[in-house]
Amino acid sequence: MWYVISTIFVCIVSLYTGYILRKEIAEKRIKSAEIKAKEIIEEANRQIENRRRELEIETKEEFLRLRQEFEQQTKERRQELAELEKRLTVKEENLERRLEIIERKEKEAETRLEGVARQEESIKNKENQLIQLINEEKERLQKISSLSPEEAKKILLMRLNEELNVEKAALIKKMEEELFQQADKKAKEIISLAIQRCAVEHTVESTISVVNLPNEEMKGRIIGREGRNIRALEMATGVDVIIDDTPEAVTLSAFDPVRREIARISLERLITDGRIHPARIEEIVEKTTKELEEQIKEEGERTLVEVGITGLHPELIRLLGRLKYRTSFGQNALQHAKEVAYLLGIMASELNLDWRLARRIGLLHDIGKAVDHQIEGTHAKIGAELARKFGELPEVIYAIEAHHEEEPFKNIYGVLACAADAISASRPGARKETLETFIKRLEKLETIANLFKGVEKSYAIQAGREIRVIVQPDKISDAEMVNLAREIKKKIEEDMEYSGQIKVTVIRETRVIEYAK
Repeated sequence: MWYVISTIFVCIVSLYTGYILRKEIAEKRIKSAEIKAKEIIEEANRQIENRRRELEIETKEEFLRLRQEFEQQTKERRQELAELEKRLTVKEENLERRLEIIERKEKEAETRLEGVARQEESIKNKENQLIQLINEEKERLQKISSLSPEEAKKILLMRLNEELNVEKAALIKKMEEELFQQADKKAKEIISLAIQRCAVEHTVESTISVVNLPNEEMKGRIIGREGRNIRALEMATGVDVIIDDTPEAVTLSAFDPVRREIARISLERLITDGRIHPARIEEIVEKTTKELEEQIKEEGERTLVEVGITGLHPELIRLLGRLKYRTSFGQNALQHAKEVAYLLGIMASELNLDWRLARRIGLLHDIGKAVDHQIEGTHAKIGAELARKFGELPEVIYAIEAHHEEEPFKNIYGVLACAADAISASRPGARKETLETFIKRLEKLETIANLFKGVEKSYAIQAGREIRVIVQPDKISDAEMVNLAREIKKKIEEDMEYSGQIKVTVIRETRVIEYAK
């Protein structure tokens, strides 16, 4: 019995001891797990904090990079605007100088006309006095009967000689007038013949380039992730890439036509290739630039062969090729140069001058336009300096410098260059008005009409050939409409320059409205 009880007691004690031990082990494991969990949480917090700091640093670096790019782009745009402003200032100064020259010439012409009128009046008075004196002398001779026949004959011959001198002067004057008329007629015949014999195609170009896209998705690829592709293209080419709502088209805008052409060809090649990323863009632009330089040189050499000129400096040949991508008032500069060369050569040959020299002058007269966006000054001055630098003949240099009458003419080739340049620029289809200028003219026409009191709205229609003005009926009466139309007409004539005429229509309407309920 005691044995059983002892056994039971030992079992109970063993079980209780095991329970105590397991409980302590479990508590230790729980505490160890809690400690590990805290360590894991602390490590996670440390990793989160480190990651947050890394993200903040990356964000700040990206912000600084974007800010630097924006400041760089802003600085470049400001420089471009400053250069544009300088060129506009130079052009305004040139226009003012030309206006001063024209006004001075008009004043000189008026002065000469006044002097001629005074001289004619004086000559008429002297002729009348001379006739009166001759009549008086005749009467005296008749009264004097004591003179011998020889003396009377001598006096008569003297009087006759005086009358012949007057008639001779009138005859000389008449012959001079006929000579001037014949010279003017001959000059017109030479110019007409030159225009008829010069057949050059009318080439009109724009100052922007449009690249057609295969689909609208291509715009996103051109822009690239965060705009990196379009920025790389603009930085590599120096042009503005404009992506707007125009379907399947991208517009390239730049003042330098060669850069714009490089950008156009590069973008077309990138679209065809399909691989559009910054490294590929730089590679394609560099390759296109080299190819275009070769094409420019070949174009210059081809032009020399067409015109029949030899012995031109290689640098002038290259600049001549660049004129293919230069426009002036929408007219292609290289086509204009070739046309002036042909016209100048024809006029020179009609005058028995050196037609080869004349063609050389005509081809190089606008060579300054190839670099006038890089060098300060008028294209005539720049062209003359380039011709002087590369060893051209003095006659060529003088004609280039004087073809816009900025310098006095030193030879007849300068006069012919001025005439041929004017003929080429003024022929129908040579130049066109840009859309921006056309819109500005319409806006200015409407602005002038809106300045007057009582005008409600105005509309420029018929391509700016008519302006319709709607007035407020409570402020402008029917009688006042006539004066208003006349005042608008005078204001347009004073403030605008236009060809032909502009029709001004003033409309006054009174409406009475009632509603039946």
